[in-house]
Amino acid sequence: QVQLVESGGGLVQAGASLRLSCAASGRTFSTWHMGWVRQAPGQEREFVVGISRSGINTYYTDSMKGRFTISRDNAKNTVYLQMISLKPEDTAVYFCAASRSGYYPPRRADAYDYWGQGTQVTVSS
Repeated sequence: QVQLVESGGGLVQAGASLRLSCAASGRTFSTWHMGWVRQAPGQEREFVVGISRSGINTYYTDSMKGRFTISRDNAKNTVYLQMISLKPEDTAVYFCAASRSGYYPPRRADAYDYWGQGTQVTVSS
């Protein structure tokens, strides 16, 4: 089991940047694939990006390639999501998620096993 706590969300204008962080509990962080998933009001959770245990492999939703970058620091038990050129349609609650399944991180939101409480990102036009 792992506990996840996100931070770094906020209200920004279109075109701004934000970096989200997710701190994980425990001493087994490097055994988890990590991902970011978002949920806009009235919509289902949407997979954003996943990163493998070592950080070598990353998988992005096509619409976010080039604007979002995931990284992890296994020594700090933390995964990050750097977002640039934010758009109003990026407004959502962003969740950090963890999975132990498979060789590669899941590319579906519902395939992750553990979730943080989420952090709100609001992008104004």
